[in-house]
Amino acid sequence: MKNNLINHYILFTYTMSDYIKITEASSNYDDLELMDTKAILLGINAEDHKIADAVALCIPEITKFVDFLAERFVKGGRLFYIGAGTSGRLGILDASEIPPTYGLPHTRVIGIIAGGDTAIRTPVENAEDDEKQAWKDLESHNIGANDAVVGIAASGTTPYVIGGVKTAKERGLLTACITNNPDSPLTKVVEIAIAINVGPEFVTGSTRMKSGTAQKLVLNMISTALMIKIGRVKGNKMVNMQLSNNKLVDRGVRYVVEELRIDYDEAKILLDKYGSVKNAIEAYGK
Repeated sequence: MKNNLINHYILFTYTMSDYIKITEASSNYDDLELMDTKAILLGINAEDHKIADAVALCIPEITKFVDFLAERFVKGGRLFYIGAGTSGRLGILDASEIPPTYGLPHTRVIGIIAGGDTAIRTPVENAEDDEKQAWKDLESHNIGANDAVVGIAASGTTPYVIGGVKTAKERGLLTACITNNPDSPLTKVVEIAIAINVGPEFVTGSTRMKSGTAQKLVLNMISTALMIKIGRVKGNKMVNMQLSNNKLVDRGVRYVVEELRIDYDEAKILLDKYGSVKNAIEAYGK
C-alpha cells in the first residue's frame, strides 16, 4: 500500500509540474452565482458551440484508430474502453448500445470503469488511483492480441487509465486514448492519442460538461464508423438492430418495405420469419 501511494505521488507530482491542465484552467466566466438563469444558459451554450470544432481537429487520429481497429475486429478482436468517473460511464454507455443498435453480442465492445459496476451509479473513492487494477480488469476478459484498448480521461493523468493502456501497449494490443489535455501523460503511453482541446469549462474543472460531451462525440464516431466498416449497416439503415420492442419492430418493417418495395404486411411476415432486417432482405426472392 505504501509503495502504491509513493508511486501515485510521483506520478501526480510529475503530471502537475510537467504541463498545465487545460481542463483545470479558470472559466472564461466569473460571478456565476450573480447571473440570472438565461445568462447562465447562454454562457453554457456559447461554450458548447466550441466542441464540434475541437473534435474536427482530431479526425486524422480518429480515422487512423478506426482503420487499425477494424482490421483487428474482423479477425475476432474486441474493443475495450477503460475510464474512471464520467469518462468510465461514457465508455460503458457507448459499449452498451452496440448490441441493440447493431446486433453484436455484448462481448465485442466492453466498457470497464474503475471501481467496477458499483461505480456506474456511486463513486468509489480512490479506485482511479490504482494504476495496476485496469490491467487486472482487462485480464478478467481473457484479453488477447487482436483486442484494442481505449483509455478515456479528461485530465490525461488518471493512474487507473494510464496503467491499463501502458500495459496493453507493452503486450502488443492496439491502444488509443481520448483526453482533453494535449501532451498529458496519457498521450505518451498509447499508440494513437485523440486529444480534444475544448478549453476551460464553464464551471472551472467541471469536466462532465464540455470535456464529457467531446468524449461522447468521439465515442460515437469510433463505434459508428467501426460498425459501418464491418458491414453492420446497409445504405443508411441499422439492418442488424435487435427487434426488442414494438417501436423497433415497426422500424424494421419499414426498412424492409423501403428496401424491397413491398407492402407492410408482407414485410412484417418476412421480418418475423427471418429475425432481422438484413436476413429478411437477403432471403427475399431466393
